[in-house]
Amino acid sequence: MIVAALRKSGRTVWWDEGLTPHQAWDATIEQEIGRAASVIVLWSPRSVASDWVRSEAHYAQNHSKLVPVLIEPCTVPLAFMLKQAIDLSHWRGSPKDPAWSKLIEWLDTQGTAIEPSPGSHPPGAISHITARKLGYWIIGVLVVAVVLLLTNQFVLRRDANNVAADSQTMTAALAKLPSKSVAVLPLVNESGDTKQQYFSDGLSEELISDLTQIDELKVIGKYSSFKFRDSTDSPGQIGLALGAAYLILGSVQQQGDRIRVMVSMIRATDGSSVWSHSYEEQLKDVFAIQSQIGRAVADALKIKLLGKAIVSDDKPPSGNVEAYQLMLKGRAIMRHGTEASVRQGIALFRQVLKLDPDYAYAWGLLSNASVNLGVLFLNGEARQQAYAQARVAGKRQQLLAPDAAHTHTDRGYLLATIDNDPIGALAEYQRADALAPNDPVVMNFLAGGLENLGQLPAAVAMYRKILATDPLRVDIYSNLALGLLGQRELDAAEQVTRKALALQPDFPALYATLTEIDVLRGNADAARTDAARETDPVYGPWARVLAQQIGPDRRQADAALRDYIVKQGKNQPYLVADVYALRKQPDEMFDWLQRAWSQNDPAFVGLLTDPFVLAYQHDPRFAAFCKQAGLPLPGTALTAAAG
Repeated sequence: MIVAALRKSGRTVWWDEGLTPHQAWDATIEQEIGRAASVIVLWSPRSVASDWVRSEAHYAQNHSKLVPVLIEPCTVPLAFMLKQAIDLSHWRGSPKDPAWSKLIEWLDTQGTAIEPSPGSHPPGAISHITARKLGYWIIGVLVVAVVLLLTNQFVLRRDANNVAADSQTMTAALAKLPSKSVAVLPLVNESGDTKQQYFSDGLSEELISDLTQIDELKVIGKYSSFKFRDSTDSPGQIGLALGAAYLILGSVQQQGDRIRVMVSMIRATDGSSVWSHSYEEQLKDVFAIQSQIGRAVADALKIKLLGKAIVSDDKPPSGNVEAYQLMLKGRAIMRHGTEASVRQGIALFRQVLKLDPDYAYAWGLLSNASVNLGVLFLNGEARQQAYAQARVAGKRQQLLAPDAAHTHTDRGYLLATIDNDPIGALAEYQRADALAPNDPVVMNFLAGGLENLGQLPAAVAMYRKILATDPLRVDIYSNLALGLLGQRELDAAEQVTRKALALQPDFPALYATLTEIDVLRGNADAARTDAARETDPVYGPWARVLAQQIGPDRRQADAALRDYIVKQGKNQPYLVADVYALRKQPDEMFDWLQRAWSQNDPAFVGLLTDPFVLAYQHDPRFAAFCKQAGLPLPGTALTAAAG
């Protein structure tokens, strides 16, 4: 009926009814989407359940051609809620129906279709040339629905009770979520240029950062929320996974000096809309848009801001949007973690600072990037030059924004990494935490600072606090496991590590952590199994050497260590010390620890959480070593370590 009505209105229509068995289904559909001006997706309970329909809708949405239509009552998949679907579930074919008129008006605003080449229409398709030459393509969900009924009838009957039970369980679980909790899903980049992804992601991240400043509001962290990019999960599934009662989703489209941001807040329970708004402004007003969204979310959840303004320290003081865009781009590239990406990030930050020399946050990024370049990729004089540049940038940041949380965090990172002052670093992290108590970046640095100083109960508590708002963050689970391991809480450490593996099986060093647990339990078979599964080029060989040390063949264990020293000793002196600690050879252990300290081995920061080395904490040489490294003795309570 819909196809006939569209054709009657003088439009060219193609749908998959005309596909013949010998035609390539996906290739033909992709070709027709490319030619069409609009793609109408008919949503029903059966099409919502179809992976084919969802993938086709994604393709249409990514090409800015999606026109969603409801033909039966249903919950539209979350990824497609940004555009309000036209409800034709009641429509009986009248061209005067308001909903049908709305569909026609929507189609009239779309672009012009690409005229197909002669003979390109599949058999059964009708080419109707009109003066406007518009083409509209409809996904044949009716055909898909028939197929689903024929093939899944038994499955649907068999699982009906289970589905109902699961639905009831989910509803009950969602009802227990904090009412003032929200997750910001990554804003969709609708610019048509994949290279602009950094901008929409950056705005998403900035929105999360702004919302964390609102008291009483639980905001899910970026790492967890971003896992649901383009997700086809239901709002309930996403809300339950993230622990958020409300979801914020939207899109960003930048064209020249104009920007359009569409944002909606929906209930996780049923996907219903709480609030939505479209902002179409000049690009220079992007900062005002972000503040308006923050206030709108607070109003929608009936949270009083009590006159407290939402202030973002990472915006350029001059309001220079070009500098802001370059900052977002440099930050995104730097996070790739390769030497080339870090260097590219540094170059972009320098461009930013030419545009706005008083941009404190950008000076901090330049400082951090210079530290990372030196630690990870340079040696000798080149490393010292990178450190000198980091100090210059850090001092400039301190001068411009002495009371900003990011200034204290960045200062702490510099102290801990290149000045070997972990106690001074912890004081900076604590000051940052006092200024921004809900900032996940600050909390992560604080937890790491506590862990590196052996304040393991406080570190573990802080990692758990981070996971309360960023529950799918695998690196936090990894660090939490090390804190628990340092306290010899082996069962808890194993549980956390396996949770991390479930989230990301290839995350570095997780199987190495399991190997440590196996070794401490004396389980040689499990240690060998877990060590064999570690693929990280640094921790894989180390884990396999550890596992061999508790086996029955001492000759093999000795040979494995000798081989490891030949291959890894130059670059991994701390890990060699660790093996000697396990072998109960303290003289050799202290010798390799000294080498690690002298070489500024990054692994050295784990000294006070290392269960093998801590077996010698009562040796006088250990106390002397801690004094040399500026570390407290294990068990020493620091006044600066109150979380």
